[in-house]
Formats: sequence, structure tokens, C-alpha cells
Amino acid sequence: MVSIDTLSYQYSPRTAPVLDGISLTVADGALFGLLGPNGAGKTTLLSLLTGLLRCPPGKIFLNGQDVASRRGPATGLALVPQEYAFYLPLTVGENLTFFAGVQGLPESQIAERVDHCARRAGIQDRLRERAGRLSGGLKRRLNLAIGLLSNPRLLLLDEPTVGIDPDSRHFILETIRDLNRERTTVIDTSHYMEEVEELCDRVAIMDHGRLLREGTLAELLVDGGGSLETLFLNLTRRQLRD
Repeated sequence: MVSIDTLSYQYSPRTAPVLDGISLTVADGALFGLLGPNGAGKTTLLSLLTGLLRCPPGKIFLNGQDVASRRGPATGLALVPQEYAFYLPLTVGENLTFFAGVQGLPESQIAERVDHCARRAGIQDRLRERAGRLSGGLKRRLNLAIGLLSNPRLLLLDEPTVGIDPDSRHFILETIRDLNRERTTVIDTSHYMEEVEELCDRVAIMDHGRLLREGTLAELLVDGGGSLETLFLNLTRRQLRD
């Protein structure tokens, strides 16, 4: 599904690279975790995958297609950003309907997709409520629902549970699992060790734009003596020494 080959990226020639020689592969149907602290380069990597940032040629391939050669909006994938990507003065239903149109859904399918995605995100009873009045957890669910409108094969999640209550966090993680069981490939970025450990079957650990380790969750837990946190601390200390 995703192949990245020695990708480096910097926002200007005068700044240090935000990504430094990243190489990894994400298989079709995977639930893949990108684990790293704020500033590790996770959001930049997602922005390059979606085309929000211009990708260097020959570095990222989606289903065998060079992202740099893509013309027009990306199809078959969706990004759920860390920021709230909807209009606070609009109702939940108005936001979903608007973004369904923006994403190019046929008018005949919009009502059905809005209803389906609202139910999937557990906000079907909030369609007439203004988005700005929702709790933090419900805003995260609305973000997710908007990302599901186009029924993507590849779902990119940027810190989907940051700053929310335990019930909403549990609901969102269960929804992500269900989507993956239905063959949606998921890349979940997070700085929460326990979330990645609970959710993902394969994990890449990043820090300061570099890929420190990548493998199955079971392999990484063995390397860390049963703890992703221990492995991460050991890897970052080694990077500082190097």
C-alpha cells in the first residue's frame, strides 16, 4: 500500500531536515503505528503522503504510483488531522454534508454517507448540534466521521485521541479496529506508547526526523523487555550518543 524510500525533507534550505532518510513499507490491510514525540516528523510525513506538502520524486509510492507524479487530489485515502478540521458555527450535520460535497461525493449518495459516518463515529444524535458546542471527545469523533465520508482504503490518523476523555478514546480505538477488520489500511501516529501498543500490529519509532526502529509489535516488545517505552528511551539515548 505504501512504500517510502530514503525520504528526506526540509522546509527551507536554511533549516535542518524534518525527515532524514526515512524508509519503510506499509502493507495493504495493516494497522501501522508511527510512534514518536511531538516534533518527530510524523505530521510532516502524513502531509507528504496526502500531497499537502510537495513530495520529492521517487520517494513515496502509493499502490505503486509515485506520489510526486500525482495530478489533482489524492483518491482512495483520507487524513484525519490533529487540528479540528470543520466549521465550529455549523451543525454536525451541516459540516458532514458540506465536506461530503467538497470530497466530490455524488449528491445522490451524500445523505446516506452522512448517516453512515455519523453512526460509525457515534454522533448520529448530534447532527443538529453546533460543532463548537461539542465536547473535546465528540469533536474528535466528528473529525473522524469527516475523514470516513469518502470510504478511504488508506486512513491516515494524526494523534486521533489527543486530549480526550477515556470513554471517547476507547470508542475511537474500537472504531479504528473495526475499520481495519474491514480491510481499511490504517496509519496511526501517536506519542502515546500505550495506544500504539494496544492498537497496532506493526510499529515504527521516530525521533528528530529519523526512523529508529521498525517491526512487528511483538518484535519491538521483545527488544524493549516487554515495554515500548523502555525501547524508545534506549533508542533515543543511543541516538544522542551517536
